[in-house]
Amino acid sequence: MSASDYEDGETQTVFVIIGRAFQEKGGEPIDLHIMLCAPDDDTAVRNALNALAQEGYEEAELDQIGVLDGMPDEEPHASAFQGAMEGEVAIITL
Repeated sequence: MSASDYEDGETQTVFVIIGRAFQEKGGEPIDLHIMLCAPDDDTAVRNALNALAQEGYEEAELDQIGVLDGMPDEEPHASAFQGAMEGEVAIITL
C-alpha cells in the first residue's frame, strides 16, 4: 500500500526523506530517515522539519525525498511505514 485515504477522500502519499539533523547548532550530525504521509513533497518537507523541531533538533539538512510504493521488509522501516500510514511522522535515527 502506498497511499492512505483520509476522511475527505484525499489520497496521500508515503514519503521518505533522507538527511541529517543537529541537536545543537554546529554539533555532531545525526543521520536519519523520516517517513510520513503528505499530499505533496513541499508539505512533506514542511511537516518533517516541524516534527524535527518538536523533537528538539536545532537544524536539519535534508538530502533526498522519495515516494514509497510498499511496506519495507525490515525494521525499523516497516514499523515507521505503518506509523506513517496512521498519520504519524516517523523519525528513524541511524
